[in-house]
Formats: sequence, C-alpha cells, structure tokens
Amino acid sequence: MTSLENKTATKAQAQDGTGVIELDPWLEPYRGALKQRYAAYQTWKEKIAMDGGYEKFSRGYERFGFQVEKDGITYREWAPNAVEAFVFGEFNDWNPTSHPMKKNEYGVFEIFVPNNANGTPAIQHDTKVKITMIKPDGSRIDRLPAWIHRVTQDLSVSPDYEAVFWNPPKKYQWKNKAPPKPKSLKVYEAHVGIATTEGRVGQFTEFTANVLPRIKKLGYNTIQLMAIMEHAYYASFGYQITSFFAASSRYGTPEELMALIDTAHGLGITVLLDVVHSHACKNVLDGLNNFDGSDHQYFHAGAKGRHELWDSRLFNYGSYETMRFLLSNLRFFMEEYQFDGFRFDGVTSMMYLHHGIGFGFSGNYHEYFGDSVDLEAVVYLMIANDMLHELYPESITIAEDVSGMPTLCRPVSEGGIGFDYRLSMAIPDMWIKLLKEKADAEWDMGNIAFTLTNRRYKEPSIAYCESHDQALVGDKTIAFWLMDKEMYTHMSVMTELTPIIDRGLALHKMIRLVTHTLGGEGYLTFIGNEFGHPEWLDFPRAGNNSSFHYARRQWNVVDDHLLRYKFLNEFDGAMNHAESQVGWLSASQAFVSLKHEGDKVLAFDRAGAVFIFNFNATQSFMDYRIAVPEPGKYRILLNSDEARFGGHDRVKLDGEFFSTPTPWSGRNQYIQVYIPARSALVLVRS
Repeated sequence: MTSLENKTATKAQAQDGTGVIELDPWLEPYRGALKQRYAAYQTWKEKIAMDGGYEKFSRGYERFGFQVEKDGITYREWAPNAVEAFVFGEFNDWNPTSHPMKKNEYGVFEIFVPNNANGTPAIQHDTKVKITMIKPDGSRIDRLPAWIHRVTQDLSVSPDYEAVFWNPPKKYQWKNKAPPKPKSLKVYEAHVGIATTEGRVGQFTEFTANVLPRIKKLGYNTIQLMAIMEHAYYASFGYQITSFFAASSRYGTPEELMALIDTAHGLGITVLLDVVHSHACKNVLDGLNNFDGSDHQYFHAGAKGRHELWDSRLFNYGSYETMRFLLSNLRFFMEEYQFDGFRFDGVTSMMYLHHGIGFGFSGNYHEYFGDSVDLEAVVYLMIANDMLHELYPESITIAEDVSGMPTLCRPVSEGGIGFDYRLSMAIPDMWIKLLKEKADAEWDMGNIAFTLTNRRYKEPSIAYCESHDQALVGDKTIAFWLMDKEMYTHMSVMTELTPIIDRGLALHKMIRLVTHTLGGEGYLTFIGNEFGHPEWLDFPRAGNNSSFHYARRQWNVVDDHLLRYKFLNEFDGAMNHAESQVGWLSASQAFVSLKHEGDKVLAFDRAGAVFIFNFNATQSFMDYRIAVPEPGKYRILLNSDEARFGGHDRVKLDGEFFSTPTPWSGRNQYIQVYIPARSALVLVRS
C-alpha cells in the first residue's frame, strides 16, 4: 500500500469511528462495535441537524418553561401523557382552572399570559407557580415545572420544594471574561454549603468573599463546584437532582452564583460544574418522576428505568425529548451561568446496563463492548461532548469512570467518547489501602509507581489522593488516617513534635507531591484536604440528629499560626506554584528511573525536572545517585523538608548538583544528592 493509500485508509477509519484503533491496536477485535456506536452517533447528529443543529436544539430552555416576552409570558411544557394542563400560582390566587393550556400534536402544552394593563408582567418575580394536569383516567396531578429556574424549600412547612418564577427586574451584568483553558489543570473540588466554619449551610456570597482568595493564593486554576443543581436531600451530596435547571436555593440566589463565577473568572480561575445526568431523584411532587402521570416520559419504563443501588430514576437516552432536555441543561449552565465545563458524575453507571453494580472490572476489553454496554448512553455522552467542544472550544469535560473504558478521552471524530480528562479513581484507593493495611516498610515502590502511571496512552487523567468520596463518613481523610490519634493534642507548635505527627506531616506532603507529579495530566484536591482537614465529612441527617458538626470546613485551624496545619497548607501552594514554573502536568508522562525497594526510594523525571522521594522511615542517604535527563547544573525548586513546611531543614536550599556524564538508570548522566528520610526533592536545571 502506498503512502497516499495509507493516508486515505486512515481518513476513512476516522470517518467510521475506527480511527482510535491506530492509537490502541488492542481495539482491533472490536472494530465492528466501534463502527456501530459511531453510526448511532451520526444518526443522532443527523436528527439534531434537522432540528437546527446543536446551536438551536440545545436551546430548549429558551422555548420550554417560562419565557418572558415584550407583551407577556409564554409557558410551555412537554407532557404527552396528560390530557389537559393548567398553569396556576400566586398570580391567579391558585385557581387551578382559570389558565388552561393548549396541547399540540407533539405533546407540548402552551399558554400565553399577557401583561397587566399597566404593562407589568401578570406573573410577578419571586412568586410561586405550578402546573396541574389531568391524566387519561380523569385524575388531577400537580407538578413543579420541569424547566423551572428556581425552587425553594421551607423545611418548617414541608420537605417538598416549591417552584418560583424568577424574573428579577435587573439582570446580572457580567464583568469578567473567562480565562483561557488551562494547560495544566489544577482543580479545587469544593462544596459551597460546607465552606464555612459555622454549623450551617454556607452561602455563595461567603464562598466568593472567603474561599476564592484562598484558592487563588494556593495556585489552583480551576474550581469544580459540587451539589449546585437543585437536590431534595442535602445529605445526598447533590446526587438526587429534582430540578435540573435550578441552582440550589439553599446557598443563595442565581445572581449570587453568577457573581461567584464572575469573580473567579476575574481571578483567572476556570469554573466547572459537577453535572448529574446519570440518574434523577425519584421524587414525584418536586421532581421529574411521573411528571405527566407516566413512568416513561424522560426515563425508561419499569425496572430498566430504576437504579437499584441509588433508588433513583434512569434516563432514556434514546428518547428525542430526553436528549433535548439534557443537552439544553448543559447549554443552559454554559450560557446563563457561564460555567466553563463539566465533571460528569456516574459515567460508569451510564455506560453499562449493569451500572457497575456488583461488577469488578478486570481491564479485559470484552467488558467495554458488547451486550453489557448501554449504547444509547455512550452515544449520549459522545453527542454531549461533541456539542460542547463544537460550540465552546475552550470548554472542559471530565468523566468520573471507574471502569477504565478505552477511548473515553479521545475525540469523537476518531471514534472516542470525547472527554478531555478522566478521574484516576484507582490512585486514592491505593493510598487508603496502603495506610490501612501496610506498615511503612511494606510500601512497594514499584506498585506505587505502576498505579500512578497506569493510564491509557494519550487519554489525559486527573490524579488525586482523595476527593469528597474519601472524606465522607465511613472513611477517613489521609490526614486522619495518618494522625487521628494525636491530631487533637499535638498539632500545636507549642507541643513536642511526636513521631506520629512527624510521620503524618511528612507522608501527607509526599503522598500529595508524588501524586501531583507522577499521577496524571491534571491534579485535584477536595476543599480542606490541602491543609490536612481534621475529621471526616458528614451531612446533617437522621442518623446524626441532623448535626452540622462535620458538614463544615475548619478554616480556623489553618489560620491559627500556632497550629501545624499551616505547614501542610503552605506546601500545597508551593507545590502548585512549582508546577506553574515547570509545567509537569502538561508534559509527557514521566520517565521512572528508580524504584528501589530496599532503600524505599522512588525517582523520575518529567518536563526536564527531577523528582526524588525517600519513603524510608529511618534512613537518610548521602551522595545518592539519581539519573537526570540532561547534563548540567541542577538546583532545588521544592523541598518537602523545609521548616516552613513543617520539616527539619536537613537539606541546604542553595545546594547545586552537577551531572556526571556516565550512564545510570536509563539516562546518560547522574547527579549525587543527599535525601533525608521521609522527604522529597524537586530539582531543575539552572
């Protein structure tokens, strides 16, 4: 085959969804499956093109729900099972029949409510509304509008939400443009509600004033906001969504969320939304479940439409109006709130018919193709990623997937699913397992290096030591695993530095740094873990007498200069700022030059920098040979043993290390360094 024929064949593959095979030959036996899902994607894209393409199709929020026009308000709702429908609320003294809606042949009900005689809207801003429908059997059901932008909850009256017509007379005026897409993604995962020291639900305004400056100072360039989409149960961590187009009112107003994002953009910080399209709350009175009286409007009917483990409803991704609803949901948050992208929750549950329940993925490729795959859900993810990257080239999408699905982070044009990053969920599991089950002397350098580097070629990953999952009650944060026996008694600099605290501070820094530098193309921390947050995370619920004690962040301990938490916080910032100088996250995967099991030393180079970790609990090493990628003089950029990081200052920061031109550990030159026990060094060429 000639060179031209090769190029033509490769181009043809890219057009039929098999271009990914060129990158991963192990996919060759599944060429047919790749073609099948790509053909299904193309079919959907053709359907959407007939309805105005992504640009028009994904603006369903500008057609459905309440639309404010010059002469009045139009309200539309898709409810095909209903026979009749009426809008009612405070504007008509809750008269359930005075405002009937007309139904078209597609099952869409519509009504136009003209302005008052004086020109003001008949439905006033911040007043309650509902839709009431008549089912085929003649019974009446009341529901919250599916596309409503605000719902509120008064727990003193009822746990159910009430829909609010939100039409402020003065629209929010955006001040700042979004920053460019970060080359090295450093993500601060945050929950607004727990971001206060007080035992209550934190507010958007407080997060903007008090937490954004901390994030900026620490060097994070991206925030991932959890639990923003309205959810009925606070303790669900935002994963039981009831109103998909409403930002949670428990934190403040829509405009206050806009101000938070606007302020973050002004600080040069990208803002991502944790989006839950994997399932929906089963609530009927204030959710989508049985909205029009049927169990299959937005969801699959029967058992297929129910998640056994989460006790929630599962979307029918093959439905035209469900596709419009979900794509419009993404577009709404990009346009109205100016989010910069999404972290898609529960992607594993979406992609497989078994939802990952009781299924242990071995990594064999047959697990990712065939009868166990939910083709409709995979195609929805392809369409969603394709739309976002076509309309917003700077947008970022992250997949939460534990299965290791190949092609997840390759472009849709190649036959991939289209995400920019996947979360490296095996890494935090490894750290917790080591801390729970292994003595320090049993830590396997080879296994640590393998787990941190075990990711699919050219499919970017975000590494993390612990996210919100590891912080939740039932588990413990890394800091708590390391130091819980003495965190309440020996974290003051006025007390002696005990062996437990000394070990805990040292390993907490080393675990974060080796994960940051070796584990992926992005890095993530969960709010508070940057300073070794004491205790776990537990939302108010019946099991803890509705206590907020653990549903908060104790900023007071890191702000107290007499406590050792400040050392961990200082190191976190230094680590991120060092990355900004070196750019290791955006560089190719590291070259691991040393995994010495006896010495417990791990060394590698990436982006021209050299990283040295001595996990030995007792032994320091003089003149230790470390391979370096280039000849020259090296200096210390970051040293975990500095006193300002709670270390012992055993290494001179102004030391210089000259390479010797002799092959060593896979490189053509080496340096000799002093590496104290339980410490890490980052060296760069002068």
